[in-house]
Order: sequence, then C-alpha cells, then structure tokens
Amino acid sequence: MWLLLAASAAVCFGLRGILYQWTSRQPADRNVLLFGVYACGAVVALGLNVFWGQSWTAGALVGIAMGLFSFVSNSAMHKGFAVGKASLVALLVGLPPLIVVLAAMLLWDEHLSMGQTLCFVVILGGGLLVKSAGGLSLRNMEGAQWGLLAMVTFAFTDLSSKQAALSGGETLPTLVLMYVTGSLLFAITAVFERKRQQAGAAHEAATLARKETAAAAEEKQAPRWSLSKTFGVGMAVGVTNISGMILMMPAMKMGVTGLVSAIIALNALIIMLYAWTILRERVKPLELAGMILAFAGVLALRLLG
Repeated sequence: MWLLLAASAAVCFGLRGILYQWTSRQPADRNVLLFGVYACGAVVALGLNVFWGQSWTAGALVGIAMGLFSFVSNSAMHKGFAVGKASLVALLVGLPPLIVVLAAMLLWDEHLSMGQTLCFVVILGGGLLVKSAGGLSLRNMEGAQWGLLAMVTFAFTDLSSKQAALSGGETLPTLVLMYVTGSLLFAITAVFERKRQQAGAAHEAATLARKETAAAAEEKQAPRWSLSKTFGVGMAVGVTNISGMILMMPAMKMGVTGLVSAIIALNALIIMLYAWTILRERVKPLELAGMILAFAGVLALRLLG
C-alpha cells in the first residue's frame, strides 16, 4: 500500500514541478504565487479534517518544522527554475533520498535489506541517468545554489514528515500546521519584498527617464500579473501540492523512509515526459534508458514487498 501511495504522491509532485517551471517564467510575484499554493493547502487540509475528525496531538506540532523547511525548499526550487537550467535544478532536487537514507539510519536505525538496497540504487540511478543526460556542464551551472538548497530542505521535509508520524501526529492536523506556517512565511516575505520594490521604484524610474524614453521603457517591461490573478493561479497549483502531501505522509508512516523518498523523487520523470510530449524535446537514449531502469527498480521493489 505504501508503494502505491508514494507513487501517487510522485505523480502529484511531478505535476507541481511542471506548473512551477511554467509559472517561474511568467510575470508573477513569486511570493504571492507560493502564498496561494500554501493557502490552498491550509484550506483543503482544514476542510478535510472537519469531516474526518483526526485528532490534534502533540506530534502534529512537527508540522511547524515541515512548514519552515518546505517554505525554503519550494522558494528555492521555484527560484532555481526561474534563473537556471531546468535539468540542473531537477538533478539536484532529485537527490534528497541520499540524505534521507543516511539520516534515517542515524536517527531511527532504519536499515534496508539487500534486495531493498539494490532496488534503491537502481531507482535512484535510473532517475539520475535521466536527469544527467540533459547535457550538463560547468558552463551552465547557474541556479545550482538554489537547487542545492532545495535538495537539502526537501530532505528535511521528508524526515520531518516521518518524525511527525513516529510522534503520533495525524496527517491532516500536521498538514494544517505545515501550510499555515508556510502561508504566514510567504505572506510576510511578499509584504517585505513589495515594500522594498516600492522604495526603489522612484530611483528606478528616474534612472529610466535619463536613459530612455517612457515608451521604450514600457515596451521593455512585460505586463505583470495582478495580485488576484497570481494568488488564484497559486491556489490552483496548490491542489497538486496538498494532494501529494496527503499521499506522502501515510506512505512515510507505513514504508521505509529512504525507499518512500526514492519513489517520490521519481516525480522528475513526470517533468521529463512533459518535456518530451508537450514541449517536443528530443528523447535521448540515456534518458530513455534511465526511465526504463527507474521503473524496473519500482517493479522489483513491488515484487519484493
């Protein structure tokens, strides 16, 4: 059951990645957009808990730490897609299982069997093969710092999710606290960023007036999305995020932490399929081989389970 939940979460997070990559190229306020993503999560999680009535236990407080880590990881991933090469950011974002497996061994004494270890290596190796086949080089490393930050904090989010389950935290109350925390952080960041931009607007306008005509400046700048449109798009994107988290948390509770993290990390393959079919990018032999290898590892893990 945990494998099905983790695979479904990977699909949701893959869709989230596609939408993040698209919105990162739009003239939208990143913090307002992500505020919408987290506001959606808070509303959905709270609404579902009204019907399901899961208990508010002390373990749910771990959701606050999850909110902090996911605030950093989602910000960094979105920023990485905006300024860097998507394949490089995807490569780094796909590496959290390496951290998660080692941390789970140290924190909870979780060990993989020989067969599970082999499956882990095959799944992770297949994912890395797909993502590293994108022609990375030292000359296109822009955005690497954001991808690296996202990698570390996504790993901490996974580990916090496992800790919440071990501490007796129910899924929905934990997610409510996570999304409320993230929403507050994005709202505060958006307000401060907006004030900073307004403070520098007068100086920027004066500089533009000296260098070019008002008409030229207007042509140069793309029209920005309104706050309501940005927030609304964020709410829509948030459906994929909250769906993935609702599926991930019980998977973490039932399965081995490192393996669940490895399955979820395959969400990058969804993004590759999107690039191949919708964006019409050429499929490279190494990418195809990596995808086959990754799904073979998932199948082998299912047979072992």
